Order: sequence, then structure tokens, then C-alpha cells
Amino acid sequence: MSTESNKAIVRRFYEEVFNQRNVDLIDELVSPEFNNNDPTPVASRDPESMKQFIHTITMAFPDHHHQIEDLIAEGDRVVMRCTLTATHKGRFPGFLEMPPTGNSICQRQIHILRVQNHQIVEHWVVRDDMAMMQQLGVLPTGISV
Repeated sequence: MSTESNKAIVRRFYEEVFNQRNVDLIDELVSPEFNNNDPTPVASRDPESMKQFIHTITMAFPDHHHQIEDLIAEGDRVVMRCTLTATHKGRFPGFLEMPPTGNSICQRQIHILRVQNHQIVEHWVVRDDMAMMQQLGVLPTGISV
């Protein structure tokens, strides 16, 4: 597979699955052997749990949107730098058990995805969760690492 086709798969995944909530597309774009290296307890571990994750994040953040800033590919890996924007309107079981704040978030993220046979088979992510928690009022602002 070419790096351009790998980038197209990742773009479709975020634009159509996450941003447009087309969970049926997960069966096409995500391998049954999918391995998610996201340490978050609620992170999806296979295509079926990914469908539930999209539903859960949409209940907590109905307007969530990943704005893709960069897609860089080499071999079977695609790196995506993006900005997640959303408004906290519901509970996020396993992660944000607090009542909805109504606050908006703007979170920087970097994802690395491995693509094989036209499907995403592995995922790693780095997110600015501290900034998100500050924006939601869970942590005081002015704290940095």
C-alpha cells in the first residue's frame, strides 16, 4: 500500500467515523486484530468496543470534532496532528464521571496509526489531557507539568 492510500484511510476514519459518527464504517476501516495502545481505561480495544466508544464520547461531547492539522506517512505508519474541540454536555463513564459542565474544550492530540491491508491495525496517542481537565474545571488553571 502507498503512503497516500494509508493517509486516505486515516483521514476517512477521523472525518467519517469520529466527525460524522458513521460507526458502520468501523467494520471496513478497522481490523478485527486492532490493537489500541491508548492507556485511557475507556479506550476501545476492538472494532465493537470502538463503536461503543464513539457512542459514549458523543453522549458526553455531542459536538466533538477532530480538525486534522497534519498527516505524515512513512511505510505502514501515519502520524496525525489534530485539534479536538467539543462541549461537555454529558457524563463520560470511566473517565469523566462528573455532571456536564457545559464548558468547551480545545485539546491538541497526536495519533500514530499503523495501516495494513487497507485497515487500521494499531494506534498510539498523545493528548493534552491536563489542559482538557483545566478547561472543564476539574483541575485549577496555572498548573503545568
